[in-house]
Amino acid sequence: MSVVILDFGSQYTRLIARRIRELNAYSVILPGDAPVERIAAHDPHAVILSGGPASVLDPDAPRPDPELFDLDLPILGICYGMQYLVHRF
Repeated sequence: MSVVILDFGSQYTRLIARRIRELNAYSVILPGDAPVERIAAHDPHAVILSGGPASVLDPDAPRPDPELFDLDLPILGICYGMQYLVHRF
């Protein structure tokens, strides 16, 4: 099992990755705006959107590649990541 973590600037991103690895799953941290091709290259079973200091209401806030949602993968949002999911859907 592998999990891609998209990093939006959270101080806990590396801790999240370590906890995933402690569950005997592979995890990799990529920038929050990584292209979907780079995400898919890791053949993930799930994606985590990390937290971060930005507000989803800010027009300059970081956003994941919109094609991420076409991959038909489970996505967990934490803090900013969850705010983004709620705002988007």
